[in-house]
Amino acid sequence: MTDTHASSPTFSLVVPIWNEEPVIPELYRRVVAIMDSTGEPWELICVNDGSTDRSAQLLLELHRQDPRVKIIEFSRNFGHQIAITAGTDFADGAAVIVMDADLQDPPEVILEMIQKWREGYEVVYAVRKMRRGETWFKLWTASLFYRLLQRITDVDIPLDAGDFRLMDRSVVLAMRRLRERHRFMRGLSSWVGFKQTGVYYERAARYAGETKYPLRKMLRLAMVAITSFSYLPLQMATYFGFGLAFLSLLGIVATVILRLSGNNFFLGQATTLVSVLFLGGVQLIFLGIIGEYLGRIYDEVKGRPLYLVSRAYGFVGDAARASHMPPEARVE
Repeated sequence: MTDTHASSPTFSLVVPIWNEEPVIPELYRRVVAIMDSTGEPWELICVNDGSTDRSAQLLLELHRQDPRVKIIEFSRNFGHQIAITAGTDFADGAAVIVMDADLQDPPEVILEMIQKWREGYEVVYAVRKMRRGETWFKLWTASLFYRLLQRITDVDIPLDAGDFRLMDRSVVLAMRRLRERHRFMRGLSSWVGFKQTGVYYERAARYAGETKYPLRKMLRLAMVAITSFSYLPLQMATYFGFGLAFLSLLGIVATVILRLSGNNFFLGQATTLVSVLFLGGVQLIFLGIIGEYLGRIYDEVKGRPLYLVSRAYGFVGDAARASHMPPEARVE
């Protein structure tokens, strides 16, 4: 394990918050019950990702009652993966635990993660063996996505594991060096390596409120994951091109043979038009794929910060801590 300053908490919990007003009181109650049972100092870092309900007020009330509750307020909504990034940037714990606010990831699993961490594992990820309260379509597409991602990437991203995980401070410091704009945090935590293991749990139904990951956002996250860790979509253009060239060669040979034998099967323009439209569609699809990668390069070149913090409550800004934090995480 990594040595930490005596005044630093042993555990930092990072929880992204976006319009979670109905969940926050129960989240705090369950987190306190679990973390106090460890007998170690801890902090709860809530990242308010541009909430428009009373989430900010509830968090501020909790901070005033319990200084262990610390708040990062973004200047606007930057997204779930960026909120996790900000929380880990600010975390001071020897171990950092990332979990969602909706209580689908039960805080009680944290104790099992801590036990694995004490055994010497530096990343402990939670694997969903059952997902309650979700439609068959979401279950099927999620299962398909994880298995596809594992097959097309060189990084060993665990199957059926989300962002719910514990990371040793050495892992967190390594991940702070990864500042790419389009982020898939569970992939990045696998990419950095270190000694990793999983714990299994049953994912509960959402405690209250609505899901923050509808189909549109799930598709966007899937696109980020694939383009961040695989070149296969670009390579498919080459494979498809060679395949079509081979089929075209066979078509030319077949057409010559049929014409020489007096067969008029290929007379007319319908076949030509269908072939041209098909090839045009394929070209536009692969131009779109190239555009996705090019857009990500453009975002990286602009060099904008990952997020902007409008206010932060409960953090002590000493020089030693700020020296290893990225510029956007430093609060004057």
